[in-house]
Amino acid sequence: MVSFTVRMEFDPADRGKVEELVRKLAPLSRQEPGCVTYVPHFVQDAPATLVIYEQYRDEAALDHHRNSPHFQQYASNGFFKLMRARHLERLTLVE
Repeated sequence: MVSFTVRMEFDPADRGKVEELVRKLAPLSRQEPGCVTYVPHFVQDAPATLVIYEQYRDEAALDHHRNSPHFQQYASNGFFKLMRARHLERLTLVE
C-alpha cells in the first residue's frame, strides 16, 4: 500500500480555479485501477491550502495515476502551476 498526504498552498485569489480543477480530477482519480482512495480537502483555518489524502495499491498504481491524461490536464498543467508551496508526506500504515 502506498499512502501519503500532499499539502499545497495557493494564492487565495486562485482558490476557485483550484477547486474547479480538483473537482474534475478527484472522481477520475478514484476510478483508476489501483486507487484505493483520493480525498481532497481545503483547510478550514487556511482556505487557500489544499490537502489531498491518497492511497494506491502499489507504486505501479501511483505511477499510473501520475501519468494519466486527467492528472496531466488538471494537476500538472492545472493547479500545480498555481502552487506557491508543496509538501508531500509518505505514510506508513499502522496495522
